[in-house]
Amino acid sequence: MNPSINEQIKEKIIIALDYDRVDEAKKAVDSLEDAVFFKVGLQAFIQFGGEIISYLEQKKKKLFLDLKFKDIPNTVQGAVQSALRFSPSFLTIHLTGGSAMIKSAVEAAKALPGLSILGVTILTSMSDSDLNDTGMALNTQDAVLKLCELGLNNGLNSFVCSPMEIEPIRKRFGSTPVLVTPGIRPQGADKGDQKRVFTPRMAIDAGSNYLVIGRPITQAENPSKSFLSILSEITD
Repeated sequence: MNPSINEQIKEKIIIALDYDRVDEAKKAVDSLEDAVFFKVGLQAFIQFGGEIISYLEQKKKKLFLDLKFKDIPNTVQGAVQSALRFSPSFLTIHLTGGSAMIKSAVEAAKALPGLSILGVTILTSMSDSDLNDTGMALNTQDAVLKLCELGLNNGLNSFVCSPMEIEPIRKRFGSTPVLVTPGIRPQGADKGDQKRVFTPRMAIDAGSNYLVIGRPITQAENPSKSFLSILSEITD
């Protein structure tokens, strides 16, 4: 491990464990000894969630449990309560579930000190056209701002947003909200299925608190070197 890098700086990069085999996910964790924070999403959770979460706990890593709950308030409250046994640091809900659902999730999360409920605004794979297809009249930026306001009014202070919405959120709501940003691609990397992307340095400069990065690190020839290179980029 590299002891010269502050742990708080290391945890700014959250590694997405987007795998369909647990041995591959474990191998990624082992190859990223310097990394602090890992995201387990829906695919991995359904395939092998308990096993990889136990492995992260064993390795003393922080967990971002990205299950994006959205249902009636009582169901979401129960889902959050059930998720507490995994001791996540972050847990996601869709803000489009509405005020009562958000309040229920926030209330349930109080039972685990240190847990932040993250409000998902608009998925980074969606464009204005995609929103219009769903019947939403707002453009992407306005929809994100509206959903952040909804979250703030109902007890949330942490949000998932694309890099494109960082500056508008900061302009409207200031420096207090915690922003977690997927859709991050190092210079020259393939965008994959992400439509609204920034480089790590661009996202940090815009005001993001945490960057979610998967394939550019986990599928690199040397994942540890790639991780440390991105850390160097955002701290220089």
